[in-house]
Amino acid sequence: MGRPVEDKSRVLIIREDTFLKGEIRNGGRIEVFGYVEGDIAGDQLIVQPGGRCFGKVKVESADVRGTLQGDIFVRQLISIRGTGEVTGNVKYGKLAMEMGGMLTAEMRNVPPSISGDLDLAVDKGKAVRITLQDLSALDPDDAAEQLTFTVSQVRNGFVTLATDPARPVDAFTQADLEQGTVLFRHDGTDEPRASFAVVVADRAGATSGAAQTVNVAVRS
Repeated sequence: MGRPVEDKSRVLIIREDTFLKGEIRNGGRIEVFGYVEGDIAGDQLIVQPGGRCFGKVKVESADVRGTLQGDIFVRQLISIRGTGEVTGNVKYGKLAMEMGGMLTAEMRNVPPSISGDLDLAVDKGKAVRITLQDLSALDPDDAAEQLTFTVSQVRNGFVTLATDPARPVDAFTQADLEQGTVLFRHDGTDEPRASFAVVVADRAGATSGAAQTVNVAVRS
């Protein structure tokens, strides 16, 4: 999501399965369980355990139990809990930090992660475009062309690019996905399922971890 979000209800909750890229303006209480990347302005920011927030933040108060990184201005109190980690250019009125909490000015490379529903559907023997809803990379400190997916464990088809759709590829970038040029082509076999696995890496070599499987339903 790239467009600005202006909170009308004064409460905005980013759920665990939600990935928001863009701006949050005039927020009341902003509660992050999922992933937020962009500019945030509001009254209170709460980053829950497992929540990740990256970008330029300007709020009255903050309660951090997850990850907060970027250019951060908290007018009053920032509380960093035992599971919280705050990194970057941080300015605040008051600070409260529990044992185990972390506050550092050193910006760290954030490893990329994979998002999307990881599910496709393709007609037998045909090709389907892989969209950002199907598969995408999240990384606040690398450009799309610097995020490279490696393909493995391909079954009943192959991944290819629209520029040469008959040739299998074992790698593509987030930029390729954003341009709509990444395809999965079914091999025409009678099995009802196909699949492939992916790992994404950034320019520093940090990865998303274990390979994740993209499942493909085959329509006869």
